[in-house]
Amino acid sequence: MRLTRRHALVLPAAALARPGLAQANWPNGPIRIIVPFPPGGSVDTISRLLQPHLTADLGAPVVIENRPGASGAIGTLALARAPADGQTWAMVFDTHAVNPSLMPTLGYDTKRDLTTVMLVGTSPMLITTHKDRPWHSLQEVIAAAKARPDTITYGSIGNGSLAHLTMSLMQQAGGFQVVHVPYRGGGPMSAAAAAGELDMPMATNAGLGGQVNVTLRPLAQTGARRSPHFPDLPTVQDAGIAGIDALAWWGLIGRAGVPDPVLRRVHAAMARAMAMPEVRERLTGPLGIDVVGSSPEEFGVFLDRQMEVWGKVVRDNNIRSE
Repeated sequence: MRLTRRHALVLPAAALARPGLAQANWPNGPIRIIVPFPPGGSVDTISRLLQPHLTADLGAPVVIENRPGASGAIGTLALARAPADGQTWAMVFDTHAVNPSLMPTLGYDTKRDLTTVMLVGTSPMLITTHKDRPWHSLQEVIAAAKARPDTITYGSIGNGSLAHLTMSLMQQAGGFQVVHVPYRGGGPMSAAAAAGELDMPMATNAGLGGQVNVTLRPLAQTGARRSPHFPDLPTVQDAGIAGIDALAWWGLIGRAGVPDPVLRRVHAAMARAMAMPEVRERLTGPLGIDVVGSSPEEFGVFLDRQMEVWGKVVRDNNIRSE
């Protein structure tokens, strides 16, 4: 599940060149980007960061519509039911790859009903603790959890989220037990983390809402290698638990059957938006995201692999959505 990180957005010149009219009648009114999570989380933040640039580039208002619930599945279902006319898209999170295994009655087929546009970027998840808690390393938390199983809590954006699956693997490999507290998205979990309601909030830097090294003390990161954004923060493997390589990710998807010229036009607009210095600085700075900016085809290959890897974790651990 390793993905090569690109520390500069590298795109073919053709992708940045402004194409001709993709379709004579497109766009036909406002363009909708569904965010299948509540306001305040990382998916919402990234979508709103790109929104004004896409509006200017595509020549039509780009409207962000939050439709949270079911780890992103409710909003994604709305996209799957939308006409394949290029007026509706969705920004999804890593739960998009887990949901088909987690919820067999999604109401849509991820491969048949949807199409990939761009993998925006990836990021390790950060295992943190509130500054008022006594721990200063992951090893200290694990020792406390072994001494008193099921007394230490960790938070995620929901059952079946990447944080939930990763911590399940960590508990198996490390021989400790902690209590999962799921929330309905990054915004609610970030608020709970700030209030000190959790022992170990677990999310990306973006999902933790600027609290790392302020309200929250980082303990470890979940990638196989240290992110350039957190070079001094140990990986989970550095902390003594081998085999953990989990990266959160964000990507734009569309309705299957959308005309290819329209899809390419949206992809090119995304590429130009992400090449804007102010956008790049926000993504790689406070949000701590390793920008990728893939082609639609590269994102499709990546998504297939994510579905395979995390689907197996769901099945092997008998994880349910509720």
